[in-house]
Amino acid sequence: MAPKADSVEGTILGYINEQNRPLNVQMVADALQKNGIKKTAVQKVMDTLAANGKISFKDYGKQRVCMADQTQFEIPDIDELDAMKKQNDQLLADVAAVRSRVSELESGLKSAETNLTLDAVVKKTKELGSEVETMETKVQALREGSVLVTPEERLEVQAAYDLKLGVWRKRKKIYHELWGMITESMTENLKDLKVINSKSTNSHWTVASVPELLCFCCRTF
Repeated sequence: MAPKADSVEGTILGYINEQNRPLNVQMVADALQKNGIKKTAVQKVMDTLAANGKISFKDYGKQRVCMADQTQFEIPDIDELDAMKKQNDQLLADVAAVRSRVSELESGLKSAETNLTLDAVVKKTKELGSEVETMETKVQALREGSVLVTPEERLEVQAAYDLKLGVWRKRKKIYHELWGMITESMTENLKDLKVINSKSTNSHWTVASVPELLCFCCRTF
């Protein structure tokens, strides 16, 4: 008499038949641990099933494994195996097609996530429209010959320029005075000395700052 499917014995036998591969007690106990079946119960039930001819045991060295009773399974003939192979190939092709479609959908989803939402597009459009209006106003003012820089603003810029120009001329004068003092008793070609250094003036020479000149001259003398 076959054990009830909802009993411990029925659960263990059902698992062994479902797997239909070599299993040992530990493998069955690990798989059925979620059903609350412990290893000692598995060992006892498997021994009973083997005694009743429901499963068979084989020893491989110190390892003992069980197999489901193969007489209960229908063995397909050649035609059935061919049909099953074709069905399997078709299923594999279907799986590949589904995976390809899933990949396309995932790519589309990522692209959609990186794009702006409708609200963001509307907001960005308004911002750009406002910028265009501002630029159009400036362009129209230029077309009409409007004065974009007032005399006061021009005087302010000129004053800042004159101030910086005066500072530059003062620094240039100090530089030339120091240059004359430093090179007064030098025998080297002054052109070569100027070209060696790296600061720019308004002439075609490239000259150094005062500290750099002092360091160079100290090395020369």
